[in-house]
Amino acid sequence: MARVWRRWAWIAVLVIGLALYLLVLRTMVETKNPNFVPATILLGAAVVPATFLTFVQGRSGRWQVPAVVLAAAAFLGGVLGVVVAGQLEYDALRDLGGLPMVFVAIIEESAKLIVPAIILALLWRRRRDPSDGLVIGVASGMGFAALETMGYAFTALLASNGSIGAVEETLFVRGLLAPAGHTAWTGLTCGALFALAAHPTGKRVLIFVGTFAGAVALHALWDSLGSVIAYVVLGVVSIGWLLLEMRRYRTLSAHQGAVPRPA
Repeated sequence: MARVWRRWAWIAVLVIGLALYLLVLRTMVETKNPNFVPATILLGAAVVPATFLTFVQGRSGRWQVPAVVLAAAAFLGGVLGVVVAGQLEYDALRDLGGLPMVFVAIIEESAKLIVPAIILALLWRRRRDPSDGLVIGVASGMGFAALETMGYAFTALLASNGSIGAVEETLFVRGLLAPAGHTAWTGLTCGALFALAAHPTGKRVLIFVGTFAGAVALHALWDSLGSVIAYVVLGVVSIGWLLLEMRRYRTLSAHQGAVPRPA
């Protein structure tokens, strides 16, 4: 029963999260009380990313990352990632007068790796299983995506002179697309990073560099193209790639177990 619950817990997260979001939204609309705006934005930005994280965690193989580690990766990874990326992008824009999308992608994909790398170095000494790295990366990407979506929703609220419809549209579009963006890209790079740390070889260095470059390319294309068809294609590629890596890591874990950290 525990295994079945773990695999399908994401449905409960989605249903309960949506119910809470709709309840808060309805209350806000009926009472016209602006105090409910922050809760609406928070729930709208976090429900889908949290559901995707629960889905990935339930299918990550025989290892399971502790909830406290995932919470730290999501919260600290999101906050530090947004702050570091925002500061670096601001400095680059100020110094260069412009910033190509590929540079934005490099900055943000690097910033989202800060907390997972700290977890890898300090807290994950005995087990560096790629499946764990992938889940931790998804958590960090989830936090980043949720905070970014909250920022865009608040900006939409101000730009529309308080239109709740504009906020709902922003939350729906960005929340729905979050698993295909930051969460998937960071999960991929962190999985490759943990695999490299578990067994450092030249091949795994190349795999990590190639994975990071692929995430940057997908990110840059996502920011540059800006069409529904492009989002669908890039989303299918991103999630499809992540699911393939999950399956590969799960197979490795089942047959070999996690590789301990060298003494």
